[in-house]
Amino acid sequence: MRSLRVASSIELKSAGELEAMRAAGLVVASTLAAVTEAAKPGVSTGELDALAEATIRDAGAVPSFKGYHGFPASVCASVNEQVVHGIPSTKQVLADGDLLSVDCGAILEGWHGDSAVTIAVGDVSEADRKLSEATREAMTAGIDAVRPGGRLTDISHAVETAADAASVRDDVEYGLITTYGGHGIGTSMHMDPFLPNAGKPGKGPRLRPGMALAIEPMLTGGTDDTIELDDGWTVVTADGSRAAHWEHTVAITDDGIWILTLPE
Repeated sequence: MRSLRVASSIELKSAGELEAMRAAGLVVASTLAAVTEAAKPGVSTGELDALAEATIRDAGAVPSFKGYHGFPASVCASVNEQVVHGIPSTKQVLADGDLLSVDCGAILEGWHGDSAVTIAVGDVSEADRKLSEATREAMTAGIDAVRPGGRLTDISHAVETAADAASVRDDVEYGLITTYGGHGIGTSMHMDPFLPNAGKPGKGPRLRPGMALAIEPMLTGGTDDTIELDDGWTVVTADGSRAAHWEHTVAITDDGIWILTLPE
């Protein structure tokens, strides 16, 4: 059975096609593991990008970000106040205490994987550690809300609720970025539906086996207002506060939920 589209143009994958997406997801997972290991003070984001591209290509895959709408690199490397879409550079040398978010995509035999992690470079502040953990918790809450028969915004609501709970627990008013969000994924990297990172539950398309979604909250230590820099890509917080970004690609199957980009 080949993938098909429901009336809302959401792509549904067969079990075999989800297996193929899992293979792409494992390439992404191993690439992020390699980058995480290498991300140390004195290393440039350009070096990390070269490592990521080599890892992806050595696995027989292609970096899905490189050349995407003109993006010049294989990963997005966003440092400190950079929220997302940071362009790697040999001039961007990591320092002790930096907070680095790396977003990575790979195409293997026509299928996409997409995931992001936030990396503590050296010894980061307790505030930054909590920010990253709050963002990861929001992602996990979104994943836990994925279930056949549910609605798309059940995920959005779970992300928002987890972010709010972390704000109360940590006594920090985290900024939840709603300008950007998750998305469908499969034969293309960005597909229907767009998945907001906040909203009331019970709305949007019904979740069905064969759907695959990238769930990716971004939190800041301050404002939720962002600015796109003149390079046309890099998004930063308007107040200079630090940001974190976590993401997994998740599939809905007849047997439950499958995190396609989770390391083995």
